[in-house]
Amino acid sequence: MTENPNKNQTEIAPVNWPVTAVLGGTFLAAITLVPWYGITQGYNAWSWFFFAVFVVFNGIGIGSGYHRLWSHRTYTAHPALQWFLAVMGGMALQNSIIIWSARHRVHHRDVDDNDRDPYSIGRGFWFAHIGWMLKDYPSGDVDYSLVKDLQNDPVCAWQHRHYWSLVLATNVGLPLFLGWLTGDMWGMFLLAGVLRLVLSHHVTFFINSLAHMWGSQPYTDENTARDHHFLALITYGEGYHNYHHLFQSDYRCGIRWWHLDINKWFISACALFGLVSDRKRAPMFKVMRARVNMQLKEAALKLENPGVSDRLKAQFDFEYSQFVDTVKEWQQLQVERMQEQKQKLAERLEAETATLTSRYRELERSLKLQHKRLALLTAAVA
Repeated sequence: MTENPNKNQTEIAPVNWPVTAVLGGTFLAAITLVPWYGITQGYNAWSWFFFAVFVVFNGIGIGSGYHRLWSHRTYTAHPALQWFLAVMGGMALQNSIIIWSARHRVHHRDVDDNDRDPYSIGRGFWFAHIGWMLKDYPSGDVDYSLVKDLQNDPVCAWQHRHYWSLVLATNVGLPLFLGWLTGDMWGMFLLAGVLRLVLSHHVTFFINSLAHMWGSQPYTDENTARDHHFLALITYGEGYHNYHHLFQSDYRCGIRWWHLDINKWFISACALFGLVSDRKRAPMFKVMRARVNMQLKEAALKLENPGVSDRLKAQFDFEYSQFVDTVKEWQQLQVERMQEQKQKLAERLEAETATLTSRYRELERSLKLQHKRLALLTAAVA
C-alpha cells in the first residue's frame, strides 16, 4: 500500500510553537477577554475609533503594500507612502515584507501544487486558512532568491531587520500609549490591540482559503482562484481573486468602477496627491479575451446537453470562429508593432502608432460585443 506523501508530510512536520501560541492566544483573548471587559467595564469611543482606524490601515498595509506594491510591483510609491505601508503592514503581524512576499510569489508560481504552494487549497480549508503556519512544512520554507529586489530595497530591508521591535511597538506600545492618553489603557489594548489583530489576521487568511473556494471564475479555470463580491468587501478588494491570479501585474483586483476594491481606490487616491505613479493595468484586449474564452467553454459544455437546437450550435460555431480570427488579428498587430519599433523611423512610427491604436480599439470593441452575444447564447441554452 502506497502512503499519501501529503499526509506523511503533515504528520512529520514539527509544530511551530511560537506561531501557534500567538495565533491561538490572541484568538482566545478575542473571544473571551474582549467581550468580558466590554460587559464588565465597557469601551469608550476612543477605543472603538482607533480599533476601526487600525483595522483599515492594517488591511491597506497588507493589500496595497505587502501584496500589490512589493509582492507584485504593480505601481511605484513615494518613500513616505512606503514607510506608512511598511509600518501598518508590520503591525498586522504577518511577517516581514520580504518573507511574506517570498511565500506569496511561490504561491503564484506553484498555485494549487500541494507540495510547493505554501497554502494550497488542495490540502483543505483549514490548511490553507491557518494550518500551514502552525507547523514547519517544507512547502513553507522561504526562498530568498525570489525576493532579491526586496532585499535591496531600503524600506523592506529596514523593516526586515527591525521587524519584532516594530511588532511590539505597534501592537503593545501604541495601544497602551493611546489608552493612557484617552483614559482606558486595557480597553484600548483589547480593542485596538487584540481584537484588531485577530480580525486583520483572518481577513488575510480568507484570501488564501475562501477566495479559492467561493465564487465565480470569469477569467480562468486553470487554478482554483475565484471572484466573490462579499469576500472582496471584507478583504479590501482582494476577493476578486480569479482576475488577480491571471493578471497579477495589474494594480487592480476589481477592474470595474463599481467593484468593491478599497485597495484600488486607496492607490488611485494616493496617485492624485503624487504619492503613486506607474500604475500597471492589464491590456483590455487580454482581459476581454480571457472572459470570452471562459464564456465559450461554458457554452460548449451546455451545448452538449440533449435537445439543443441546430441554430444555437451554428451560432456557437460562428462565435468560436470569430473569436479565433480576432485573436489571430491581434497577434498579427503585435508582430507589426514590434517591427515598427525596431525600424526606429520616427515619422512613420508616429503615424503607424495611431493606426495600430485604432485597430486595437476595434478588436477590443469586437470582443466586447462578442461577450454580450455569448451571454445571450448561454442564457438561451440554459
